[in-house]
Amino acid sequence: MTNAALRNTSPHGRSEPPKRPVTLLERLEGGAIAAASVVLFLLLGFAWWWLLALFILFDLSMVGFVAGNRVGAIVYNSVHNYAVPAVLLALYGLLLLFGLTMWPLAFVAGCWFFHVAADRALGQGPRPLA
Repeated sequence: MTNAALRNTSPHGRSEPPKRPVTLLERLEGGAIAAASVVLFLLLGFAWWWLLALFILFDLSMVGFVAGNRVGAIVYNSVHNYAVPAVLLALYGLLLLFGLTMWPLAFVAGCWFFHVAADRALGQGPRPLA
C-alpha cells in the first residue's frame, strides 16, 4: 500500500474525504474574516453566541460524501466558500438602501462567513474533486 493510500484511510479501513493543505495565508485570512464576522454580528445587534450555536449547521454538507468523494467535494465546496454569504450580505445592503430591513439575510451571511472563515483558520480547506 502506498503512503498516499495509507494517509487516506481511517483506522477503521474506510476511505476519508480527501482534502488539500491550507496555507498560512489562508489561515490568517480566515482568522481575520472570522473576527470581522463577530464584529458584524455585534454591530447588527445579534448575540455572538449564535455564531457558535449554528456553527455545525454548515457541516451538514458533508453528507454529500455518502454519494462518493467527487459528489461530496462538490457539495462541500459549494457550501464552504464566501460567494453565497457575500451575495446575501450585498442583497441585505441593497435592500437597506431602499428602506427595507431584511435582517435574516445579514444573520445567515454572518453565520456563514464565520463558519467558512473559522474552518480556514483551523486548517480546513476546500476538498479536491477526486
